[in-house]
Amino acid sequence: MWNKPGVRGDWFVDAALAAAVIAFTIPTTLIGYSFSIWGGAPDEIEIAAGVITAAAMLVRRRTPWPAIVASAVCACVTGQVVPMILAVFSMTAEHRVRQWQYVALAMTAVYFTVDYRSPHSDHSIYLNVVRALTLIYLPAVVGTWVHAYRRLIRDLRIGVREREEIAASEERRKIAREMHDTVTHAVTAMVLNAGMVRDAAEPGEIRELTAVIEDKGVQALGELRHLLTVLRHEEGDLAEGIEAIARLVGEAQASGLKVDLRLDVPQGALPRQISHACYRLVQEGLSNVHKHAPDSLVHVTCEVSGDQVAVSVVDTPDRADPGGKTIRAAPSLGGGYGLAGIRERVSLAQGRFFSGPTPDGGFVLSAWLPLRFPHA
Repeated sequence: MWNKPGVRGDWFVDAALAAAVIAFTIPTTLIGYSFSIWGGAPDEIEIAAGVITAAAMLVRRRTPWPAIVASAVCACVTGQVVPMILAVFSMTAEHRVRQWQYVALAMTAVYFTVDYRSPHSDHSIYLNVVRALTLIYLPAVVGTWVHAYRRLIRDLRIGVREREEIAASEERRKIAREMHDTVTHAVTAMVLNAGMVRDAAEPGEIRELTAVIEDKGVQALGELRHLLTVLRHEEGDLAEGIEAIARLVGEAQASGLKVDLRLDVPQGALPRQISHACYRLVQEGLSNVHKHAPDSLVHVTCEVSGDQVAVSVVDTPDRADPGGKTIRAAPSLGGGYGLAGIRERVSLAQGRFFSGPTPDGGFVLSAWLPLRFPHA
């Protein structure tokens, strides 16, 4: 962990402060220029006080108390007050010590005593007090500002990281929805047509069904290629809109489904995102009918009503065809990723979504979407 740039910088600063303490204490002791308030301490004690105070600066980020106590003792022993200024700054910049004002007041008293007893002092109580208050409380106050600034930057970084993670998650979900809707619909259609090829007897019918399979494969590849282009270049429109709903219905009819369409949306009435959501809902609904109720009567509706567009896919059992295939039960809610993806699309557009069985044994997939796409 110590090879991180920020950690190396912190240790460099701490080492520089320790060196500054050594520079202010030991040289003055060696040349006899230190002044203890006790009338002159042995050089060994003064040097030891300076070394211990310098060492305390190396642990100031973990706890401020060694630097506070050692700097006060060093000031009394050597007469040097600079380590106290560094200690009170570290006290508030690195650790918000509770009631730090009282600690600063005690340090001010020490500063005043050392300054007043110094032979180089002007012995003016007023000036001694002003110097003590200024050189102790001012670094402490600056330290509180530094601490608040660092906390603000840390909170901003955390907020940015969280927003980036949320945005990345939303993009992954969006890609998953597009991939699911594109691949599932195409593969479902190809599988159904492949099954019909197996049962076909006429060469012309086989060629027609294989052509449909080829067309669906080409269409799926085109949509996937378009999706990859959008992801790479961060531009471009969504692949399909309501204008392609009629094509979906035609393909479903060609595969054998009994589908009717009611499409009543004025040209350009919907923004592209809403139009694409309508297309995907119809696509998902028809895919589910293919898989679960291919013998049903299917009603596809997409029409503007007031300030919203209503889109739905409803399948009902074909009671008029008793000789047809056995009716399958409608799927349970929330059984796959398709319905979840449609629900997310509608929610992002601030619309309303419903899916569930109908009283007559069918299934409905419907949504009501605003005519204007909501922007964040």
